[in-house]
Amino acid sequence: MSVADGITGPPLAGAPEAVLRDVAPAAAGAVPVMSVAVVNERELRLDLFRGLALWLIFIDHLPPNVLTWLTLRNYGFSDATEIFIFISGYTAAFVYGRAMREAGFVIATARILRRVWQIYVAHVFLFTIFLAEISYVATSFDNPLYSEEMGILDFLKQPDITIVQALLLRFRPVNMDVLPLYIVLMMFLPFILWLMKWRTDVTLGLSVLLYAVTWQYDLYLSAYPNGVWAFNPFAWQLLFVFGAWCAQGGAKRMSRLLASPITLWISLAYLIAAFCVTLTWYLPQLSFLMPRWLEQWMYPIDKTDLDVLRFAHFLALAAVTVRFLPKDWRGLKSPWLRPLILCGQHSLEIFCLGVFLAFAGHFILAETPGGAGLHAVVTLTGIVIMSGAAWLFSWYKHSADKSASRTKGTIGNADMAGGSL
Repeated sequence: MSVADGITGPPLAGAPEAVLRDVAPAAAGAVPVMSVAVVNERELRLDLFRGLALWLIFIDHLPPNVLTWLTLRNYGFSDATEIFIFISGYTAAFVYGRAMREAGFVIATARILRRVWQIYVAHVFLFTIFLAEISYVATSFDNPLYSEEMGILDFLKQPDITIVQALLLRFRPVNMDVLPLYIVLMMFLPFILWLMKWRTDVTLGLSVLLYAVTWQYDLYLSAYPNGVWAFNPFAWQLLFVFGAWCAQGGAKRMSRLLASPITLWISLAYLIAAFCVTLTWYLPQLSFLMPRWLEQWMYPIDKTDLDVLRFAHFLALAAVTVRFLPKDWRGLKSPWLRPLILCGQHSLEIFCLGVFLAFAGHFILAETPGGAGLHAVVTLTGIVIMSGAAWLFSWYKHSADKSASRTKGTIGNADMAGGSL
């Protein structure tokens, strides 16, 4: 096999359709956890929660409505972004880590950079079409507030400079911050995996150190025309690397810790405490229950730099979820969860579609008085469209795979026939 074959060879990793596996419990009575062992079943839990994260991101990008109260951010410190970045780190490390072990550093790096290029191209197309969508609506309805609300006024004033800044990932309209973060994190994945081949725990320790230095010395990436990145890569790398660490055997080593009743009760206590705190955000009459010293210590709970309280909240959610949702849970085969799983298997396409649908929903809700009923209809319609698109992508991929298999079989038979003459 040539070097080029190794690079363009089986589609891998950061790809939403990458094949992920799980392993049986590490020990008798242990909680099932995700690991790097390969078995015959796809790890549907990752697809399920990545799909759920995409739905929640879409709902959170809409104006507040009834269904907004069903998203995670209303009941704790973390939200769907943490889920998405963790699973992205896990899946990328799982598949590309295997490629690095089997094909070597150069081939694995080339495949990772090839995937980074695909995500970058998707981001550029998303940026272009999203700008066209906003500009058309703002012009057609003579409402410049859409341009201001979606953060594209600078593009309309200086399109030449702004496009260059957009290509450099420094200018982004509203709701387009996740993909640039993912691109930057994936660019450093070869270095992360190379370190993990040497010492996985040391790599995680270095990630924690970078996170601490970021907070201590206020490291950040600047945005255009002013401000900083909405998701600071120097801080959010911790969640991505933690996901990679879990995929490279860390989750298996944590199995006993996750199986401990003490871990479960600590996690539940923290989730309940976080819920009580968030209640004071929406019910000011309960604010008297928050001691002043606690508020001064806790606030602000920064999302840009991944506040440690947000990270801890995600860890608590993950610990409880792994405890009560085993790999062989029958519900994963339920047709009711199939739309979520399919969305998770095509996360890049569905995320891009969700950005378009979120602005379309924002426009409909702003121009049409309909109250809570219209809000619910718009939200559910967007989810149905995303699920339908995911089904279509899955059907197309399955058909293409079957066609390729038939073609390969035909060529193989022809070769055998030729060889027998």
